[in-house]
Amino acid sequence: MHDIRFIRENPEAFDAGLARRGAAPAAAGILDLDARRRAVTTRLQESQSRRNDASKAIGQAMGKGDKDTAEALKAEVAELKQVMPALEEEDRQLAAELEAVLAALPNLPADDVPQGNDEADNVELGKWGSPRDFSFTPKEHADLGPALGLDFETGASIAGARFTFLRGSMARLHRALGQFMLDRQTGQNGYTECAPPLLVRDEAVFGTGQLPKFADDLFQTTDGRWLIPTAEVSLTNAVREQIVDEDRLPIRMAALTQCFRSEAGAAGKDTRGFIRQHQFEKVELVSVVRPEDSDAEHERMLKAAQGVLEALELPYRTMLLCTGDMGATARKTYDLEVWLPGQGAYREISSCSNCGDFQARRMNTRYKPALGDAGAKKTEFLHTLNGSGLAVGRTLVAVLENYQQEDGSVMVPSVLQPYMGGLERLTAEN
Repeated sequence: MHDIRFIRENPEAFDAGLARRGAAPAAAGILDLDARRRAVTTRLQESQSRRNDASKAIGQAMGKGDKDTAEALKAEVAELKQVMPALEEEDRQLAAELEAVLAALPNLPADDVPQGNDEADNVELGKWGSPRDFSFTPKEHADLGPALGLDFETGASIAGARFTFLRGSMARLHRALGQFMLDRQTGQNGYTECAPPLLVRDEAVFGTGQLPKFADDLFQTTDGRWLIPTAEVSLTNAVREQIVDEDRLPIRMAALTQCFRSEAGAAGKDTRGFIRQHQFEKVELVSVVRPEDSDAEHERMLKAAQGVLEALELPYRTMLLCTGDMGATARKTYDLEVWLPGQGAYREISSCSNCGDFQARRMNTRYKPALGDAGAKKTEFLHTLNGSGLAVGRTLVAVLENYQQEDGSVMVPSVLQPYMGGLERLTAEN
């Protein structure tokens, strides 16, 4: 959600920010609607004030025996009582219309986000690790995995396309990855482990920006709740409609959860294999911080995600997303792309985004700065950040492709072996 005061004071800058996102100018229409709403609000407040004054004056006139004045005031109060409900309804409708317009607009990009239309315009910031030199032609995970317990056919027979059934040591490796990631983020990077709801209400999904514009990307239950597309929704809304004490900041939360996405906008993409599923697991990282700390927290979150890939010894590159490839709620996003030798390409495995105060305004999440020399300060909106630390299924894909052997087995990364009961290799027999 955008700050209406910023738009009033900086309409040209606001439209320039929207233009960088490929959106049409909106300031003029917003300001016209805002002016109409404020005019109605003023009339309503004036009517309320006059009604109160007139009601008091009735008693005073009656006390003086001035019946004519009292009757005239009574008539005025009665007329105001008839007019005010219409003003209240108009004020409510205009406020709702203004909120709907603001809610449909994307966040404005940070100044250092590169201009661009799509992923081709993203900027590579650096690479870590060297792709393995195979003595044989490496397979894609979709060809390698079925013999080791990655069962696409059974998953599809049970639930349809984009669902997979994992068996034996493959299922255990998947579980080991999630546990390793969560242990690392909580034990080394200071995130608090959480076990949040997987079903949420409308206001929660609105708060993080998936509603109203991206409802088609979600699954909804028959009772009107939504299956979370990522634990970002549940974790970020843990501070919804709160005034957070400054001494609680920064708040850092992590959760390993199932996630559910309809993939409505990804028709025909990655239909083969385990990369793009309707149901998947992810370790989500969420930070809630003071505005002045959000840039540094963004870099910290990025390093927390990078650390998982480095511990697993998986080559990756870091990308700064351009304006046309960022999610609607982000003001700046880093993507981590892991090397997949079977595809011969880097593929996204994590996104870390700084949303600024965009989500906090939708959730009405604020904090009151500590008292300074100037005395008490007003509350301010917090900044929220979210990132993958990491997507478990995509990391499983990366492990399978990077650690595959010529005989079709897969070596288990050393950091995962304690989670695998000491198992060092996945084979068709285990």
